[in-house]
Amino acid sequence: MTTPEMSLKAAQVKAVHRMLAFNEESAATYDNDFSLPPAGSSNNQWKILIYDAACRSIISPILSVQQLRRRGVTLHLLLNSEREAIPDVPAIYFCRPTKENLAIIAQDCAKGLYARAHLNFVTKLDRELMEEFAKLVVQTGSLDKVASVHDQYLDYVCLEKRLFSLHKVNSYAIYNGSGTTEAMMEQAMTDIAYGLFSVVATLGHIPIIRCPKGGAPEMVARKLNRMISEHPTLLRNKSSITRPLVVILDRNADLITPIQHTSTYQALIDDLLKHQANRVEFEVVQDPDSNRPKKTQKRFDLDPDEDRFYSAHKFQPFPEAIESNGAELQEVTAREQEIRSKTGGADPAVDPLSSGANDLANAVESLPALLNRKKQLEIHTSILQAVMNEVAARDVPQFYELESALATGTYKNDPAKAKQKVLAFVGDADKGSVEDKIRLIMVYALTTAAKTAELDEVGTALQQACEMKAAQDASVRQVLSNGLKAISYLKKLRSMHMIPSAADMLQELQATPGGEKSSSHVFSSLMAKATTQATDLLAKATDKVTSMLGKINKHHATVVVENLCEMKPGTEDETYLYLDPKVKGDVDVIKLQAMTRATVREAIAFVIGGGCYGEYQNLQMVANDRRQISYGSTELLNASAFLSQVGQLG
Repeated sequence: MTTPEMSLKAAQVKAVHRMLAFNEESAATYDNDFSLPPAGSSNNQWKILIYDAACRSIISPILSVQQLRRRGVTLHLLLNSEREAIPDVPAIYFCRPTKENLAIIAQDCAKGLYARAHLNFVTKLDRELMEEFAKLVVQTGSLDKVASVHDQYLDYVCLEKRLFSLHKVNSYAIYNGSGTTEAMMEQAMTDIAYGLFSVVATLGHIPIIRCPKGGAPEMVARKLNRMISEHPTLLRNKSSITRPLVVILDRNADLITPIQHTSTYQALIDDLLKHQANRVEFEVVQDPDSNRPKKTQKRFDLDPDEDRFYSAHKFQPFPEAIESNGAELQEVTAREQEIRSKTGGADPAVDPLSSGANDLANAVESLPALLNRKKQLEIHTSILQAVMNEVAARDVPQFYELESALATGTYKNDPAKAKQKVLAFVGDADKGSVEDKIRLIMVYALTTAAKTAELDEVGTALQQACEMKAAQDASVRQVLSNGLKAISYLKKLRSMHMIPSAADMLQELQATPGGEKSSSHVFSSLMAKATTQATDLLAKATDKVTSMLGKINKHHATVVVENLCEMKPGTEDETYLYLDPKVKGDVDVIKLQAMTRATVREAIAFVIGGGCYGEYQNLQMVANDRRQISYGSTELLNASAFLSQVGQLG
């Protein structure tokens, strides 16, 4: 069981550590890798890790190759790859409990590839499959090779301390597609419930479950409630620690957030660069003014929790992240030069005690850590430059500003001006990419009461503006075609009243703490430092980022979670379903309101149909010293991937 301070990621890492120690509870005490017994010793013996692709996705973001090595893992191999026999070393299998995977494991046992097989399934192994596997190993006389079988309930990918995904690919298109049968939908909701059960089981605390009535959220909530209440050991936890609140939401309740342009550092990385499982990739052009500019591919693995700069600034507006990077880099460089000047440029490896200055010795000893920090800051300088190149080339701040104005009801009483603004953006062939324009049109369709004819007019303007580009570039044609289908799908949803009305979708204008600081003041301070290495990248785009500063509005999920956590009257707290695995049947919320309820210390917001970094970061607005907010979804998507799925439905 975890402590209330332990994050979901820390709890998952602890569970994986226990699995790598052959599920011995004593292994959980070695939270620090450096306190471990030496790899290869009797208390930390060598082993092989064999996983399928799904479980590799779970391991990769939380444990590096070096960390696996410290845990005694000499090799980590894919289950369906050709593997050589290593008969004197035990194997730890970590995979999905499928018929295909079990057949491969049984075959490995029959061949005697490894000394013993320790089987760990990422979710529940059904009795039918277990019996079938037992028959296979008995028939081949290899039952003695199976040392243990465990259901680990780790079926989710943890990317940060409080960010996870169930990795259900193409989830929005599948859950909303006309070709999805009732049986397929039932199975999909069961899979989601098992994923959420894994999260609950890892944390070890029985949650309260809240969700809107009807549809996918209620299906998942009831399945999850039943899984928890029927689990043989989970309900034995009699801890008095405040129970977490699980809030299950439907993507269709807010289609604006995954489409809208963003303004914060991490969300822009995900939106504008190639970003997957904390790895960012982008192209750098060297000597762009020469006749033959050289292009190189950059790739960095980011740690949102341990990277000092990234952890502190990932939620900041992009211009503020640039400013902070420049200031910190300047500070670190000055400190490095100070240390080197004191040593007279000598090699830091030389014993500084010969100078007789203890403070100098300490300074020299700190130099490697300082240089490492400088290296990390320079990596972020490179990433910030790549993001800025895209921001400037695609006029992202202007799209962000207009979409924010639409989403917060600025043009609520002047729909003609809203249409005029959108037409001006869409009709300008040089402003933004085709995808940027499609995203703007979709936000316009979702936040205003524009008639179908008006949406058609805007769509026609888009086609005319992109006609030349589409004729020359097949990829542009594909994006345009898919985008028009996505817009068509939205029009269909609106006509069938299957998504909230424009009035309901308007986000309440709320300033973040400190948001009153004027944009012009903050931006002027950025430009005062534009000569530094990091902020020099602003020199060519001074007018392009000012609108990315200022107030940030609470999105739908943020408002709902806040209302439920604070139990506000007249809100979702009165209308949402209330399920408690410790209580049979539904709980009457109206009766609860007359009682004193425990303060919510931890909330987990989960979105069915795909989530995004913008939504995750927005939710942190209602997190504080007394309340932690975790965020999960069926899959994490950037706007491009989400648009692609919506287009499949048009």
